[in-house]
Amino acid sequence: MKLLMHTCCAPCSVYCIEYLRNEKIEPTLYWYNPNIHPYMEYKARRDCLKEYTKNINIEAIFEEDYGLDKFCKEVINDLNNRCANYCYPVRLRKTFEYAKINGYDTVTTTLLYSIYQNHDYIKRIMEEFSKEYKIDFLYKDFRAGFREGQSKAREIGLYMQKYCGCVFSEEIRYYNHNQAKPDIPMDLKTVKEEKPQVKKIENKEAYMDMLLEADPSKASIMKYLNDSDVYGLQLNDEIISLAVILPISNKTLELKNLVTKKEYRNKGYAKRLLRHLCGNYKQKYDKMIVGTTENNIPFYVKQGFDKYEKTIINYFIDMANGEIKDGDLICTDMIYYSKDLKKR
Repeated sequence: MKLLMHTCCAPCSVYCIEYLRNEKIEPTLYWYNPNIHPYMEYKARRDCLKEYTKNINIEAIFEEDYGLDKFCKEVINDLNNRCANYCYPVRLRKTFEYAKINGYDTVTTTLLYSIYQNHDYIKRIMEEFSKEYKIDFLYKDFRAGFREGQSKAREIGLYMQKYCGCVFSEEIRYYNHNQAKPDIPMDLKTVKEEKPQVKKIENKEAYMDMLLEADPSKASIMKYLNDSDVYGLQLNDEIISLAVILPISNKTLELKNLVTKKEYRNKGYAKRLLRHLCGNYKQKYDKMIVGTTENNIPFYVKQGFDKYEKTIINYFIDMANGEIKDGDLICTDMIYYSKDLKKR
């Protein structure tokens, strides 16, 4: 499957991309949204999506068209039906046209994610375009993940727009501010496990066994534990991930320990906890450093720890009585990287 996904903004794409990747489908994103106004709003949403796609390493195509003049001419005679008459079809038809010309065999859209859009109409018009262009339409009711996607978008600091897109929807934002918000359809609601919550840990030594999975020396842990802040990611009343943060100057912190319980690893929990803490600490601190083994460098670089600081040769050999292993790697040197907390 070669999938082209029309994308209205970065926040609406978060859940859709994760869902598709979990299904082993790698979409190409297609930005074409001449219904977004004024220009600074158009630019903010476009640039946010550009940055986000780079961060998650996904291909994206940006079709530039700030179409205010044409939009006004097309919708002025029937403003109440502007979405169905113009906003939806002009964007989705353009997506199918691009897909046809450029060899994509399947099309979908993030418009199927928002609980604020006319879902049934979007589905119907996509089915019509699919027949017209002889390209498959991948229908997914992404609304089931709307709350989850919005939460993740806020967590990673994406620009969250306050209205649908056009100048008239911005007007409605102010006039209808007391209007009840739509909800996820009942047939899509499922019982999900509680969302993870970040919690400050006071009884630090109670989690020594867990901390020892990342730092095998209890003596080493005790040297920094009392002076550090310890935070846990709590899921269903269980602490599943821990981070130990030590202030080392007025503007610099050190991540001394980051560990997730074995059964919860490779699910993004450590990343989630770390991003939350970086977001909180950036209000007061400029930089966070971390010392790690060679195996873990790629993980930290992806989290923004992209500046090399120093290497302590034979650190793990000198501190241990025997070999310390990280997977199949015998640990020798401690390698330090830093993250600029003020950098977006």
